[in-house]
Amino acid sequence: MKILYHHRTASKDGQAVHIEELIASLRQEGHEVCVVAPKAPATADMGAEVGWVQRLRATLPKALYELLELGYSLLAYRRLAKAAAEFKPDFIYERYNLFLLSGWMLKRRLRIPLLLEVNAPLAEERERFGGLGLPWLARWTEGIVWRGADRVLPVTRVLGGHVAARGVPWERIEVVPNGINEAHFSSAPSPEQAKAALGWPDALVLGFTGFVRDWHGVDRVLRWMAGTDAPVNARLLVVGDGPARADLERLAGELALGERVRFTGVISRERVPEHVAAFDVALQPAVVPYASPLKLFEYLALSKAIVAPNRPNIAEVLEDDVNALLFDEQREGHFEAALTRLCRDGALRERLAQGAGATIARRSLTWLSNARRVCRIAEDLVPRRGGTVSRPVA
Repeated sequence: MKILYHHRTASKDGQAVHIEELIASLRQEGHEVCVVAPKAPATADMGAEVGWVQRLRATLPKALYELLELGYSLLAYRRLAKAAAEFKPDFIYERYNLFLLSGWMLKRRLRIPLLLEVNAPLAEERERFGGLGLPWLARWTEGIVWRGADRVLPVTRVLGGHVAARGVPWERIEVVPNGINEAHFSSAPSPEQAKAALGWPDALVLGFTGFVRDWHGVDRVLRWMAGTDAPVNARLLVVGDGPARADLERLAGELALGERVRFTGVISRERVPEHVAAFDVALQPAVVPYASPLKLFEYLALSKAIVAPNRPNIAEVLEDDVNALLFDEQREGHFEAALTRLCRDGALRERLAQGAGATIARRSLTWLSNARRVCRIAEDLVPRRGGTVSRPVA
């Protein structure tokens, strides 16, 4: 099929991983993909932000910035319409973003299916964490796009509940979780080699990957390491960067942890597996309640014993005492107790690691499987004549 893929993401982070891997997998399956999107930064380093966008958001009044976001839909629509006239797609695949109406507008004009990937309830998220100047407009545009799509593809069933609450029937909602590129992680070194490369050959390595923020709870790991329950050879490796890094480094200094804690800073995607390979215990101390964290799939792909909160969205992928140790966020000290148990019990770590490694294949949690699923969904929607796809004339 011919797929017109649209997104508004210019940053190099987990969003970019999802976009690039799904597009590559669709092409690997033999489909033609025409991408319409902002120009991405030249840097290949993960975690890099689009500086001028951040400055604009910080400088302008919220309402004015949101009107500019909405206005971008017109510019994006012109680009989409031009691409559609030349490419003649069978369907539109759009990564949902707030105030982005372009795909919905083109779908109405061309009368071709729109598949909408949803990774967060952004109107709710922005209002809660960053603030909105025009919350009514955010909710209105979000509802229009969600209800106007032929299929909405949330990354968790919990998020699907948010979509359904806005008036989208469940029969038009298909949960498609994040995935992994198995080939990307197949060349990772052994844990022994990875630890040797870090200069920690005899360490028990606790690891966290991603753009670290205050709410991730990594400070709890530092405080636990400074206590008496942590083994003396415990080390913490944070693979990535983020706004919480400076405070965490300061806390590590106050706790006299010294070389027991290390931050890699921003690194290229290609180097993530060689660092995650060193983990004995993979950390997910906290999670947004509707998210499908990419780091979990990386931990699973490299057969790591995982510690994560027992939330419904996490339980869609992880099973307590099978491929992870899940803790109760409502019980004080339960996270720290889980860390202590895993660090003291090598047999438990090995059993959970084996369960984690088997999960990807058992659940088909790969980008390639996601691409196949997306196209199966689209095939049910695309008009056909005589066994071939009927393409509209733009």
